Amino acid sequence: MFTPEAWQEVMGRMLLWAPQLATSLVVLLAFWLGAAVAAKVIRRLARARDIDPGLTHFLSRAARAGLLLFGVITALGTLGIDITALVAGLGLSGFALGFALKDIISNVLAGILIIIYKPFRQNDHIKVSAFEGAVAEVNLRYTTLRVDGQKIFVPNSMVFTNAVIVGAAE
Repeated sequence: MFTPEAWQEVMGRMLLWAPQLATSLVVLLAFWLGAAVAAKVIRRLARARDIDPGLTHFLSRAARAGLLLFGVITALGTLGIDITALVAGLGLSGFALGFALKDIISNVLAGILIIIYKPFRQNDHIKVSAFEGAVAEVNLRYTTLRVDGQKIFVPNSMVFTNAVIVGAAE
């Protein structure tokens, strides 16, 4: 199978590659620990500011995933792998996904801002464009209004970009 010379060549290359492998593993471990710390910090700050638990979970998971992805790419670059095509592909994929999901993304971002700023509360009576009712729930995509036993799902981007009339709680 392997001649002694071929075996020595393989071992020599492995020994040359070992420091890069160790360094990339340290980089990956550092990003993994950093992601865990960032998620904990986000959860602690959100708890202190009384931010919605669903939003807190979403933000901490997004920060963790972003740091881990950046860590994997950095570790691959440390190994000596050419990551320019990977980064370009991720950039193009992100652009395409962002363009395809722009309405959903705008609703989610508006939902985050509505949850953080709290311009109205549950059971407040609001009017947005042609929609009017009592606020039943605000989540990342929709603000749900209750009117005569029916639910109206108003996209958060509409709530965030249009004038909202907030009346007294029912």
